Formats: sequence, C-alpha cells, structure tokens
Amino acid sequence: MFLAGCTGSGLYGESGSSGGDSAAKYGASPLAAPDGTKPGLAPIASEKDETTARELISRLSTKGRGPKTGYDRDEFGYAWMDTADGVPLARNGCDTRNDLLKLHGQNVRFRDGSDCVVVSMDLYDPYTGKDIGWKKAKAAEVQIDHVVPLSYAWQMGAARWSKEKRQRLANDVLNLLPVSGSTNSAKRDLGPASWLPPNKAIRCSYAVRFAQVAEKYELPVTASDKEMMLKQCGD
Repeated sequence: MFLAGCTGSGLYGESGSSGGDSAAKYGASPLAAPDGTKPGLAPIASEKDETTARELISRLSTKGRGPKTGYDRDEFGYAWMDTADGVPLARNGCDTRNDLLKLHGQNVRFRDGSDCVVVSMDLYDPYTGKDIGWKKAKAAEVQIDHVVPLSYAWQMGAARWSKEKRQRLANDVLNLLPVSGSTNSAKRDLGPASWLPPNKAIRCSYAVRFAQVAEKYELPVTASDKEMMLKQCGD
C-alpha cells in the first residue's frame, strides 16, 4: 500500500461502512463520499450498503439513448477549466486535472515552484486493481475518466442544458476518477450495460458513482444500464 499523499481531502482508509484491508487500499466508499471529494473508490461489501446502493439506483429514471448529433467536447467547456462554478475545487487556482491527481494520488510531487502542477505520483487504479507509478513525461498513462461520459450525457439530455450546467458536469469531482489511460480509452462513451471496470470488486461502487452523478444532474439512464447497475449490487 502506498503511503498517504501530501495533499487531498482525506487519506486512504476512510471508507465508510465498507471496512477491512481492501477498503484501506481502495480509499473511500462512494456512499461515504457522496460529493466525490474523498480519494479512491472502495468496494461496497456489506448487505446494508448493497441495499442502500440498490435504492439509489432504483430511483433513476430511464429513457432511450438519443442521437449524438451536435455533440462536441467543447460544448462542455474547454478541458479541465477551473472556472466551472458550483462544483468542489472550482476557482482554486489549479485546473481540474491536477486537482484530481492531487486528490487521488499518493507520494505526490509538484513542479518546482508550484503547488498545483503534479509531475509524479503513485496511483492505485480502482478500475484495474493495479498500482501505477506515474510521471508527467508519460502523461497519457493516467487519464481522468468521466464516470458518466460526456457524450452519453449529451444523448441523455445534456444537449438541452445550459452551458454552465454542462461545464459543471465536465469538471465535477463526483464524475471524475484518475485511472489507467488504456482502460479509460477502452471505455469510450459506453454505459454500464456495455462497459464495467475490469476489477469486479468495485463494480457495485462504480454503479453507485454513476447513479450519484445521474441523480445529481437529473439525467436518466437507459433501461439496460439501470438493469446492469442493479445487478452489480446484488439484485
């Protein structure tokens, strides 16, 4: 297990009711971090937590996935803007990507003279269950995943949102996790019915985080995605 990082709002091991060694390695349970401001993504293991997870997922509305017409990443603001008001860590002088690296990384090192730009860190990637020793020279080895992909959100209703709301979704730490670059690339803009993290231990937690984002932004999910999310949490 990596040593606790020098920055961030919590240490690995803050896991809510999902205790045990695995929780200490993974970080916070999504049920214990409903705003996404604690590091990690711990497994949901207890029957009580699984029941809570299913209740959350069950509240989501469903609809068919609409066309991708008009979608562009820039519709959600330029990448990693610090000025998306209304989300944690906004306007702190550090862009969203570096905020996420600081939040989730361990043994974080910064560029000389900066308390923002991360140049190296250790990351435990919950999606793969692997440790990554990351350096900025090979930046693409860690990518920031939008748990609810922006294209998915566009097709499920975000096309009709205000610019400000789309910018919030794109920069909200609740919807963001630093993970293996190749795994993030493989996910693309797929929903849970078509893609789940390779690490089976955190699939219910992933479903919960997806549901938390969808509920916060009043986004429906497809019926097949909802069914798959419930299945991950013991339904």
